[in-house]
Amino acid sequence: MGALVGASLAACSVGAQETENWYPSKYGADDRLGALNNLSPEKTAEAAKLITTGKTYSLGMVTGRSTPAYGPREYDVTILQLSDGSGTPLGTNRATGNDDIVDVWVGIGSQLDGLGHMGIDHHYYNGVGVADFVTTAGLTQFGTHALPPIATRGVLLDMTKLTGTDPVADGTAFNRAEIDAAAAAAGVTIETGDVVIFHTGYMAANSGNDALKQTEPGIGVEGAQYLADLGVVAVGADTWAVEAIPFEDETRPFDVHLTLLAKNGVYILENMVTEELAADGVTEFFFSLGVPRLEGTVQAIINPVAIR
Repeated sequence: MGALVGASLAACSVGAQETENWYPSKYGADDRLGALNNLSPEKTAEAAKLITTGKTYSLGMVTGRSTPAYGPREYDVTILQLSDGSGTPLGTNRATGNDDIVDVWVGIGSQLDGLGHMGIDHHYYNGVGVADFVTTAGLTQFGTHALPPIATRGVLLDMTKLTGTDPVADGTAFNRAEIDAAAAAAGVTIETGDVVIFHTGYMAANSGNDALKQTEPGIGVEGAQYLADLGVVAVGADTWAVEAIPFEDETRPFDVHLTLLAKNGVYILENMVTEELAADGVTEFFFSLGVPRLEGTVQAIINPVAIR
């Protein structure tokens, strides 16, 4: 019994220490945008100079009923005839039309994780407690509708080239050494205000699956903190969780999410479509994303655009 009490006290001590050490944010105790503070008109203008051919790449996947999702998330859509619902044409010009109702968990398909998505012991970015912003009718703080447009430099790190395997093996963690090596191979230096996206070959390799595969390659905790320290605004990958699974420490699930979102205010971009960028050898590009302005949402279904 004494050992159990001692273990409980130790766990509480660790929890308290984490709570004390990761907030307030370097952007200020009242900040609610996190790493998006690193965006600027100057950064956007500089990134625009990367556009040389005008070729565009859609980084978002099609989201539908068959999209593999982290359970119990699912998608459904209902199409309705306008007016009285009978499809009867209106007026002398015989006007007809359709409308739609989409019933969907927002965290499905290509998505942005907002700062209200994951926290530590019911405390989220900047130490904000769950009772201070979460309601069943929507978030009162950290809602993705409040995010500004993200127009900045995107960097693609092709981890299939670095590892020599396509797809990269599940559970492979990308930490500082791997990130630095991939950036050097790509001829880029990661800078403040960048969006960094990892290509692992995972999406293409699992495109025919009806169910979400439970393991994947991805960024490690050290790598996540390293990118946060460099000042990136978002980290993405062609995987559903962005981080390596099995987790580096099985007693600390989704520790990369906690490191990026809660501790550093860095956004996560999941299920990015990277195959065409990687095939074209693109390593840096103009990244553009206007987040849907659905009030109070935790996450957002997105289709970012890369332009080279």
